[in-house]
Amino acid sequence: MDTQELQKLKNGFDIVGNDAALNRALETAVMVAPTDITVLITGESGVGKEVLPQIIHKYSRRKNGRYLAVNCGAIPPGTINAELFGHEKGSFTGAVGERKGYFEEADGGTLFLDEIGELPKETQALLLRVLQDGEYMKVGSSKVEKTDVRIIAATNVNLSEAVRQGKFREDLYYRLCAIQIRMPALRDRKDDIYLLFRKFTSNFSEKYNICKISLTHEAIALLRAYRWPGNVRQLKNVAETVTALESAPVTPGSERIELDARTIAGYIPDEKDTLLPAVGCSASGQGGMSDDEKRAIVKAILDLKGEVDRLRNMVEGNAAAVAVPVAEGAKPVNDDAEWQEQQEEELSIRKANSDMIERALEKHGGKVKDAAAELGISERTIYRKLAEKKNR
Repeated sequence: MDTQELQKLKNGFDIVGNDAALNRALETAVMVAPTDITVLITGESGVGKEVLPQIIHKYSRRKNGRYLAVNCGAIPPGTINAELFGHEKGSFTGAVGERKGYFEEADGGTLFLDEIGELPKETQALLLRVLQDGEYMKVGSSKVEKTDVRIIAATNVNLSEAVRQGKFREDLYYRLCAIQIRMPALRDRKDDIYLLFRKFTSNFSEKYNICKISLTHEAIALLRAYRWPGNVRQLKNVAETVTALESAPVTPGSERIELDARTIAGYIPDEKDTLLPAVGCSASGQGGMSDDEKRAIVKAILDLKGEVDRLRNMVEGNAAAVAVPVAEGAKPVNDDAEWQEQQEEELSIRKANSDMIERALEKHGGKVKDAAAELGISERTIYRKLAEKKNR
């Protein structure tokens, strides 16, 4: 494919990135699409393997047939055979009627089996028969059924190692990986990381009508240096969380907010951490919040930020001064002397705060998180105080 055709493909499937390994994977998917050969897609969790089967289906002769995607790891072992091949009425408890399986539903089209490595050994044998002869039997039936389905499988585990451990059938493994396409990990696509971050934050900000987020060079370098164990899925989660918590409503002349490395550092887990930031995780465990939940959280955050800004302006003297009447017969106060006394007091408070922060940081070996916990303030407050001291 030439550059123009490749970019058109990316635009059609909402793919962002210019990495050479990513381009090879996309080109290979288009090349094998016109055939019916089985394809195995490999790569870590979260790299975006699910887009390749969609490309293969669209560019195949089966593009007018059905495309079904099945997550094999999400189906209980006791029911997966019935899900894939269907069942007869009364074949097991709860089988109140006859049911079509995915192989019957996708006849003439494409069936994408994600997390293929999670299939039970019994199901692996049944799948091998379909791949070899296009034949299967419904659960509870002795009648052989025929299907014409293009199989595309994906896995984030090392199937050859699973074969050695006896967890995956060797004959099925060789049948599946006639063509193998590997999607690269995000840490191997350094130049694509900020492109993806910009896409995710731009989509999120447009959806909720808030300012877009851009990063300083140091913040971009911080993103590139992180290993992203959750890959593109984790980056999307972080980008949306950063936008929700750091952005503000769009105003005339203010449509973008630039964040520095210190701010971004608060949203990137420690290297020893394998979990995503808790703010971005769904309590339901379904991999993300609903749109209504996100919208409510963004509104609450923006309302809170607006109130904080209003209070800060009042404290810093930007609000209208409150007049205090002088009691009759009281001695007039020297305005200049009072102002100077207030300024000295304010400077003393600032110095005391800075000293407390410095002592806490020294005590905790420079760890902002621990220092903030001890002082009962936010990490952003410490960063802001340090920045103020540096600029003075």
